[in-house]
Amino acid sequence: MEKSKVMVCVTQQKTCERLILEGHKLIKSEEDKLYVIHVVNERENFLEYANDGEALEYLFNVSKKVGADLTVLRSKDVLKAIIDFAKSNHITHIVMGTPQNKGLGEKVGIGLQLQNNLPDVKFITL
Repeated sequence: MEKSKVMVCVTQQKTCERLILEGHKLIKSEEDKLYVIHVVNERENFLEYANDGEALEYLFNVSKKVGADLTVLRSKDVLKAIIDFAKSNHITHIVMGTPQNKGLGEKVGIGLQLQNNLPDVKFITL
């Protein structure tokens, strides 16, 4: 049976805990691997709001509890950073949230662009 390599994409919000826990459910054996990543656009402040650091620390602790590392990447191109991470780590599944604001076409587009660039990856959107 093929190993699962699950990547969970999070933002700096505590509500992303549900994504991490969902990703953890996909881990079936010691051979499987769970990655949690947060990509920050280089043009934006890393911790924009006062509670962003607290939320990231919370997600870091949730990740540790389920045996995952939380990787924070800074990039000019968030989409490319996610695709490159997925390819270099041979990701088989990506868990991501749906955008809070449906008017935010950019995030909806990111999901579709990821699927187009990573056709062999199974996507789980919550």
